[in-house]
Amino acid sequence: MTFDRTLLERPAPEVAPLLLGAVLTHDDVAVRITEVEAYVGDGVDPGSHAFRGLTARNSSMYGPPGHLYAYFTYGMHTCANIVCSPEGQPSGCLVRAGEVVSGIEAARERRFTSRSDHDLARGPARLTVALGIVLSDNGADLNQQPFDLVLADSPAEYLAGPRTGINGAGGSKQFPWRFWIPGEPSVSPYKRHPKLPR
Repeated sequence: MTFDRTLLERPAPEVAPLLLGAVLTHDDVAVRITEVEAYVGDGVDPGSHAFRGLTARNSSMYGPPGHLYAYFTYGMHTCANIVCSPEGQPSGCLVRAGEVVSGIEAARERRFTSRSDHDLARGPARLTVALGIVLSDNGADLNQQPFDLVLADSPAEYLAGPRTGINGAGGSKQFPWRFWIPGEPSVSPYKRHPKLPR
């Protein structure tokens, strides 16, 4: 076991800063996490897939902490979340960006359109492509091969703000649940949803 699962048995907004600086590995590529977003379900967080309760799509969010919640978005991208909170309480952290620290040649092959190595995992869809994560990885245990998650020895310094691209209250300052390591070139740019009031 590479991480203590009990450390993730807390709501996503508490776990998210702990994931900054952690290294997530899948097969032959490893990424140091530099940006995450927290989501909590069951009527708490209108930005969460589990806001209205359990569905077939979001069932992994209700699973044990330390597992993967992968979902398909915009008809073309897979995104990856690290499940947290005790089993039965939907909570997860979207892994938004990271720095490739191992297997860079494999990441470059998968992300051949990237203009620089900083862009290889800069954004949630790019990150999953670089790591080779696909929708069928939904529910995978991050403590079991081909995955590995190693938390940082000490908490990283971070900034927090509204989540990117979320409409309505879930994207407002009421939910400052996007966390990132300042000064990291791999962090994705913040994008306010076009329908979100200024």
